[in-house]
Amino acid sequence: MPFSITHTPHVLLQPVRNTSPLACSHANSFNKKEQTQNWNGLKFIRRNKLLKDLSTWGIGGPCNYFVQVFDQSQLVSAIRYCHEHSVRYVVIGKGSNCLFDDLGFDGCVILNRIEFLERKESGIYRVGSGFRFNSLGMQCCTEGFTGLEFAAGIPGTVGGAVYMNAGASGQETAGVIDSVDIVTLGGKLQRVTRNDLKFGYRSSSFQDMKDLAAIVAVTFQLPESTSARRKQREYLERRRMTQPLGERTAGSVFRNPSDKEVAAAELIERAGLKGFRVGGAMVSNIHANFFVNTGGSTSRDMLNLIAFVKEKVDQKFGVQLKEEVQYFHPQ
Repeated sequence: MPFSITHTPHVLLQPVRNTSPLACSHANSFNKKEQTQNWNGLKFIRRNKLLKDLSTWGIGGPCNYFVQVFDQSQLVSAIRYCHEHSVRYVVIGKGSNCLFDDLGFDGCVILNRIEFLERKESGIYRVGSGFRFNSLGMQCCTEGFTGLEFAAGIPGTVGGAVYMNAGASGQETAGVIDSVDIVTLGGKLQRVTRNDLKFGYRSSSFQDMKDLAAIVAVTFQLPESTSARRKQREYLERRRMTQPLGERTAGSVFRNPSDKEVAAAELIERAGLKGFRVGGAMVSNIHANFFVNTGGSTSRDMLNLIAFVKEKVDQKFGVQLKEEVQYFHPQ
């Protein structure tokens, strides 16, 4: 059976789940011929935005509502709209680690375009949650600061990297966080300092915050280093040699088992599954924990491939792999 992910997604909020917009009295407030609606300065697109265009996997049908936000006030307004109209919602950045269904998403997809970067002091950067994480890593290293060398080549946004505590090559996002600005479900802005946060392997306090609507901005504090740029080039070259960077993937599909001294990719490879296909979905021949949309993969193809790999690894090694990607059920 296809998997159903229960952990918190690699997105920037916890979506409202109590109501389906199709069951709401407001569901017909749009004229069926009308494709857009302006509300408080925001432009909502109805049923005409394909999620495959918002996902690095290139999979997904239309969402019921779509809106872009460019600053924190617009983000708060979009969330308020969804609450007032009983529409469940999700905030995404670059769409990595996301698997949308071919049927689409019966709710509102809020695209985070909060992309500013401020240099507060030497080595201190305040960055919008929608800013490209790899661009931040390149910028910091070019200016002679260490801690985010690993970010080069990683898809996604700053908010997603903090939410999931992205890491590689012995570095983690948490290592250089100073504070995080968030917006609550009630629309209040709050600043959380590093001392008040807990991080682990691909985990953060934000995944358990029931009142979290979205991460708005992050302040990083990085030490100086004369070798940061060199290390980053080495990490990026290693990534180019070992990962299918030019293909449609969502990054690592599974988390590495926390109680094993073996990576998920090695387990999948040892199970003989490199190159295994289900329809248009395939286990990469370069890195076994990357699943590729070879062209025309459906969400069902990818779900079934993930389920099959989990089953085979469990049968062969007794290890139950846990997904790092998030599947968004259409309803």
